[in-house]
Amino acid sequence: MAHIKVIHDPAGETLTVYWDDPEHEEVCEEVGRGLILIKDVQGEVIGFERLYFKSKTPAHELGVVLQTAKA
Repeated sequence: MAHIKVIHDPAGETLTVYWDDPEHEEVCEEVGRGLILIKDVQGEVIGFERLYFKSKTPAHELGVVLQTAKA
């Protein structure tokens, strides 16, 4: 089963999402407007980071909702 890892850093104002093992991170590429693509050694995107992320709810109440699109 695949896992998605979501990391919220309220002090650093970042939200990071990985859909592969974070240890596979090799290079990061900022694509603009505070969005960074996280890539592995083959150049495949394995996650992203959103800079300047400020949650409207307290950090301990921040939840994740997974919604699967219908085929």
